[in-house]
Amino acid sequence: MHVLWFCLLTFMLATYVVLDGFDFGVGSLHLWVARSDAERRQVLRSVGPVWDGNEVWLIALGGTMLLAFPKLLATAFSGFYLPLMIVLWLLMFRALGIELRHQVDDPLWKQFWDVAFAIASLLLAVIIGVALGNVVRGVRFLEDGTFFAPLWTDFRVSGEIGILDWYTILFGAATTVTLIHHGALWLASRTDGEVFSRSIRIAQATWLAVVGLAIAVVAATAWVQPNMLSSAEQRPWTVMLVLIAASCVFAARRFRLRGDYRKAFFASCLYLYAMLASGASWVFPYVLPGRESSQGLTSAVAATVDSSLVQTLYWWVPGMCIALGYTWIVYRSMPPKFLVDDVVEH
Repeated sequence: MHVLWFCLLTFMLATYVVLDGFDFGVGSLHLWVARSDAERRQVLRSVGPVWDGNEVWLIALGGTMLLAFPKLLATAFSGFYLPLMIVLWLLMFRALGIELRHQVDDPLWKQFWDVAFAIASLLLAVIIGVALGNVVRGVRFLEDGTFFAPLWTDFRVSGEIGILDWYTILFGAATTVTLIHHGALWLASRTDGEVFSRSIRIAQATWLAVVGLAIAVVAATAWVQPNMLSSAEQRPWTVMLVLIAASCVFAARRFRLRGDYRKAFFASCLYLYAMLASGASWVFPYVLPGRESSQGLTSAVAATVDSSLVQTLYWWVPGMCIALGYTWIVYRSMPPKFLVDDVVEH
C-alpha cells in the first residue's frame, strides 16, 4: 500500500506542477509579453478562470501527505520551515496581484500589482525547483530522525549543507526556465495579437535552454544522488521515463514549428509529468533521502498503517474524481482564445 500511495503522491505533485506551473510561467513573463494595459489584462484573463483551481492540487497534496505519510509531513515541514513560509507569502502576493489589480483605476496601483504578480510568480518557480532539488539531493538528518536546513552554507553538497547549493540552484534554474517555456506555450495557445507573437518568440528562445539544463540536471543528479544509478540498475524501466521526457520536449518543439500551439502545450505537460516521475523513481524507496546511505525516510517508515491507507482510498478516489471533473469542466468552458480587445475582466 505504501508503494501505491507513493505513486499517487507523485501524480498529485506532478499535476500541481503542470497546472500551477504554467501560471508561474505566465506570471514570470507578464511584464515581458504584455506592454500595454490591454495586453496585461489579456494575460491575466488567460489564467483568471483557472489559477485558484490549480492551487487546489497543492492543498490536496498536503492533505494526502498528512493522511498517507504523516511522518514525512512532520519531518519536512519542520526542516523546511523557512522556505515554506516564503512560499506562503509569495502565493499570497501572487493572488493579490491578480485580484486587486483591477479594483482601482489608477496607473500606479496597477503597475505595483503587475510587478508583485511577476516577481512572486518568478520566485515561486525558482523555489519549487530548489525544493525539488533538495528532495532529490537528500538532507542531512540528525540522530533523532529530524533535520533543519539553513538557507545556505558554503554552496557545496557535502558537509553542512543548506537549502541553497550549486545543485539545488541548478535544479531551480532548470525548473524556472522549463516553467517559463511552459507558460509561453500556454499564452501562444490562448492569446492573440502581440502577446501571442512575443510568446512564440520566448518559447523558441527558451527551448534550447530547457533541453540543456535538463541534461545538466540529469548528469548532476547521477553524481550527487547515488541512488539514481542503483535505481536504474534495479528498475531498468525507469530509464524509459527519461526517454519519454526527451520525446515530449522535442514533440513540443515540432508542434510549435508547425503552428499547433495547443498540442505543443500538451507535449510540455507530458514532459513535466515524465521528468517528475523520473525524479520520484530515482529517490524511491525514499520519500526524503538522506545524504548518508544509512539515513533517509523511506515510504514504508513514513507511511501510516496499511489499514488506514486502505481506508484513505475511500475518500481519495471520489475526491480525485470531483477534482478531475471540476478541472475538466473549467478548462472546457474557457474560450479558445482570449482576445486583446475584450474588455471583460478575468
